[in-house]
Amino acid sequence: MSAYLVSAVIFIGTFTFILLEKAHRTIVAVTGASLMVVVGIGMGFYSQEAALASVDFNTLGLLLGMMILVSMLARTGFFEYVAIFTAKRSKGNPWYLLLILGTVTTFLSMFLDNVTTIVLIAPVTVLIAEILGISPVPLLMATALLSDTGGVATLVGDPPNVMIGSAAGLSFNDFLIHLAPIVLVAWLVVLFLLRFLFRRELAQKPRNVGALAKLDENTALHDRESLIKLLIVLGGVILLFFLHNRLHLKPAFVALLGASVALLWVQPDVDEVLRDVEWSVLLFFAALFVAVGGLQSSGLLNWLAEPIT
Repeated sequence: MSAYLVSAVIFIGTFTFILLEKAHRTIVAVTGASLMVVVGIGMGFYSQEAALASVDFNTLGLLLGMMILVSMLARTGFFEYVAIFTAKRSKGNPWYLLLILGTVTTFLSMFLDNVTTIVLIAPVTVLIAEILGISPVPLLMATALLSDTGGVATLVGDPPNVMIGSAAGLSFNDFLIHLAPIVLVAWLVVLFLLRFLFRRELAQKPRNVGALAKLDENTALHDRESLIKLLIVLGGVILLFFLHNRLHLKPAFVALLGASVALLWVQPDVDEVLRDVEWSVLLFFAALFVAVGGLQSSGLLNWLAEPIT
């Protein structure tokens, strides 16, 4: 049996089991990667050294650094503060509330992990909807869709962007220049569709607008001093993302530098911060890199690319 066929079967089988969700995707990915290495060694088309070399540590380092920063930000109550502060600006109007929350979520997702952003903002969104007596569904749909939309615009907004940027050598500015205009159009289209699809829910007359106005966003903040420090560090990280190509810095180095400065300056409980890091996601991507490396080493990818090139 050829190396082409064996590597393809292992890779397709791995993704099939991931999609079936019979086991955790990380377990499936690690199993598939291990099988690829074992079979590759046995058939002579893959090696342990090649497997390690296939892992893109620039991608993993960037994800790890940003996860640490987001974990530290979340512990200050920053996301809850932003959700309450922006919601009060809507004065209870469901459409304005959707528009403002969606815009803020889009912006945050351009620079921070969008999944974490939604997980932290969504509960506050539901609470605000309950206070106003309106349906939370349009608001949750808006934050979910517009978070994904915003994440596409930048190198660090979504894991696939990180991998594409690392593999193709694209900078933060390359993503922003070429994708931001498209994202803006998609953002407007999503808002239009949400306005149309949820026109009945958004026409609801809110109750207890006074209760919303009485919400104090400042009570959501647990540590103002740490928040200020973290926002300064995050601002520096974002600035370096814009300049990293000129300064010949890898995005992973920028993110890990920011994380290390934040840890040193804020001095949080490191065990708690690292507990919030999505290690399963990092391991999942590392395993996928190994599996794809097996396809590359078998020659299958080059064979598939020949007709195109």
